[in-house]
Amino acid sequence: MFKRQKSLASERKRGLFSQRATRFILRDDMRNFHFLSKLVLSAGPLKQTPAVKHSKTTHFEIEILDAQTRKQICILDKVTQSSTIHDVKQKFHKACPKWYPSRVGLQLECGGPFLKDYITIQSIAASSIVTLYATDLGQQVSWTTVFLAEYTGPLLIYLLFYLRIPCIYDGKESARRLRHPVVHLACFCHCIHYIRYLLETLFVHKVSAGHTPLKNLITSCAFYWGFTSWIAYYINHPLYTPPSFGNRQITVSAINFLICEAGNHFINVMLSHPNHTGNNACFPSPNYNPFTWMFFLVSCPNYTYEIGSWISFTVMTQTLPGGLTA
Repeated sequence: MFKRQKSLASERKRGLFSQRATRFILRDDMRNFHFLSKLVLSAGPLKQTPAVKHSKTTHFEIEILDAQTRKQICILDKVTQSSTIHDVKQKFHKACPKWYPSRVGLQLECGGPFLKDYITIQSIAASSIVTLYATDLGQQVSWTTVFLAEYTGPLLIYLLFYLRIPCIYDGKESARRLRHPVVHLACFCHCIHYIRYLLETLFVHKVSAGHTPLKNLITSCAFYWGFTSWIAYYINHPLYTPPSFGNRQITVSAINFLICEAGNHFINVMLSHPNHTGNNACFPSPNYNPFTWMFFLVSCPNYTYEIGSWISFTVMTQTLPGGLTA
């Protein structure tokens, strides 16, 4: 009997101990869970690991044929999609040194237009193999050279006529007849006109870095130099007749000529520095400069002022060739 009571007491003690141990374990678990929850919340949302993008570059194979014989010249491989026609010309020159980039014209088909240097291969490619036709454009010159030759020639040619060199005019007649003041004024105005052209070509205008065939240089120079010779021959001739209305006609025309020259210069400066709004270039608009108010009437006042200059020069000298030049 005593032993049974003793065993029951020991079982009760064990039960109480196990219940207390279970409560302690539950408390510890709750504390750990609460601490873990705070830790997760303080860490913030989980950041996704950025996926690694594997860029796949597309390459093209450029087959270049002779536009005249349609025979294959070379094949350019591993040309990227962002490459331009200018880049293709450079690679073509490395593969075939006799084909200079400045005198090569590339076409998509024979007889088609020549591709501009800024066009990308991706924009003209229909497949991974692109066929281009190469044409030798002949001797090329830069646009800056063309403009400088166009404007330097008239400046020097007019001065030769102004000096009345014996191979142009009769020496005795030139020495016997004095020059009218309008002849000196005409030489001054003509020099101002072409000196302005030269300075604007060098410091104002943004001339293209491209090239043009040599025949265009010859054609342009023949026009400018020929008209200058025609104008200068009559104005500087010993038998030149001064304007009919005398000094009033000369003075008014000379002032108008200088105003048009100044207006032409200011408009060219404005056109070389257009206003930019974001990625778009805005056309110039009139400002505080009175010479820019011509924008209210015409869209390209530089041509208006150019025509005004030549009309004023024609009226001032009263010669027909000056008016035809305008």
